[in-house]
Amino acid sequence: MLLLGIDVGGTHTDAVAAGPDGIKARVKVSTIHDNLLSSISKALEAITAEVDPAEIKQLNLSTTLSTNAIVEGKIEDVGVIVSAGPGLDPHSFMPCKDFHVIPGSIDHRGTETQRLDRKTLESAVQSCRESGIRIFAAVSKFSPRNPSHERAMKLALGENADFVTLGHQITGRLNFPRRIATSYFNCAVWRVFNGFADAVSKTLDTMGLGHVKVNILKADGGTMPFQLSRNLPVQSIFSGPAASVMGIIALCNITHDSIIYDIGGTTTDIAVFVGGAPLIEREGIHIGSHPTLVRALKVRSIGVGGDSAISILGEKVRVGPNRIGPSIAFGGSHPTLTDALIWKESCDCGDIERSRAGFEKFARENSYSPDMLAEGAIETAVNTIHEETRSLVDEINQQPVYTIHELLENRRIVPRKIYMMGGPAKALKMSVFRKFQLSTEVPPNYDVANAVGAALTRTTTDIELFADTEKGVLFIPSLGYRENIPRSYRLEDAENDAMNHLLAHLGELHIAAEGENAQITAASSFNMVNGYSTVGRNIRVKCQIKPGVVRTYS
Repeated sequence: MLLLGIDVGGTHTDAVAAGPDGIKARVKVSTIHDNLLSSISKALEAITAEVDPAEIKQLNLSTTLSTNAIVEGKIEDVGVIVSAGPGLDPHSFMPCKDFHVIPGSIDHRGTETQRLDRKTLESAVQSCRESGIRIFAAVSKFSPRNPSHERAMKLALGENADFVTLGHQITGRLNFPRRIATSYFNCAVWRVFNGFADAVSKTLDTMGLGHVKVNILKADGGTMPFQLSRNLPVQSIFSGPAASVMGIIALCNITHDSIIYDIGGTTTDIAVFVGGAPLIEREGIHIGSHPTLVRALKVRSIGVGGDSAISILGEKVRVGPNRIGPSIAFGGSHPTLTDALIWKESCDCGDIERSRAGFEKFARENSYSPDMLAEGAIETAVNTIHEETRSLVDEINQQPVYTIHELLENRRIVPRKIYMMGGPAKALKMSVFRKFQLSTEVPPNYDVANAVGAALTRTTTDIELFADTEKGVLFIPSLGYRENIPRSYRLEDAENDAMNHLLAHLGELHIAAEGENAQITAASSFNMVNGYSTVGRNIRVKCQIKPGVVRTYS
């Protein structure tokens, strides 16, 4: 059976069909930003022309749709309704104009300390209705401990809402400002993502691929089932870099502290591995100025790629960050880094004669020899990559290090090897090696490694379990699960229950998961004291299916 991976990049959309013993087919088509579905359809048509569609078991899709919608401002107006109680003013974190704070509060143990003000809530709903709002986020401060206020908000919205994100369903974590922002963005991209999902499903049916299981790549280096992604589209934001990281894991046997470069047409993504494991933004990524709870692999993107335009400022040769169009070799009119590499005979892609003629013409017009211009462009690109890498490593070494598996305290990163992927990787390999003086590897299938990563990425999820033995209650916010427990309930019981619920949840989603890929990532138990007596324990356990790939070709 074949696993299909499609990665929609800034310049190209790549697709691979991965079999048990290697890549069976690979294609590369141009990305049409105004019609991403067209790019995906063309990639599917090309790949199914090379393999039997009946052998395709699964399609993992990495799409820039949600990211593009946010960056380009093509998002829907959202009504955000929150209740906070005492403490920080939630207006400090308002992500949009239709933002309403409802009196009412629940404390950190899930006890209601102030009822939700129904009159203010009804007024907020009416205001949103008058503004034409159809999509809502409902967030209360301690909803992971008790979601009753969020559920009351949803009930009050009734038929006025096409979709409602409840904050406790996003995550069990308590960071109120980040949960507001995450819920908002989840709503803002919901309609555009679901329109895209409908079109993808229709396309697969039309092409006779209705039997194929579809997953969407997440920013944390895992995938989620297509149906689940319809309610949590925010998780697909910034999934492209994740595909790159998982691709290099699939293609290379990484054991040391290493630097990973995915050099695409528009950007270069820089990732850092510590002892063979990629780093992760544990708290969550920033979307614009808003910190969120979307966990993501730690990747820095810079405006240097194969299609980065070459320009001259004074006597200095610049590369990027703008992309005017494709390289001259591929029909463009302005020279790019790819054209410079073609001039230096480092790569032989596209229309080489056209590229050389256009590059030489541009150089002469700017009083440069073509050799000097090409060398200057390549040197500038590599210097930029080098400077940004040093900055990233310095930043990481000033704070605790979180890999996808664990926290590593007091661990200083000293890169010993470089791995490169993406279209220009092979052509830039020696220049990067000379600059860094580190062993540099470009694996087979380097130019479609992101699609390989997409194809082979494992489905992941995580849950958080909370238990209060004084109240005699256990709850798992993201699953909406609650049960009574005895006062004798211990941390060990919580860890067992969390793992069992995690695997059962995957079973309900028809996802096969091996027990060894499940791990406890956080566990704590605190005694609760009243006067001089211990009255119970407050227990928290978080577990996950580890991000990774289902097979490797290293």
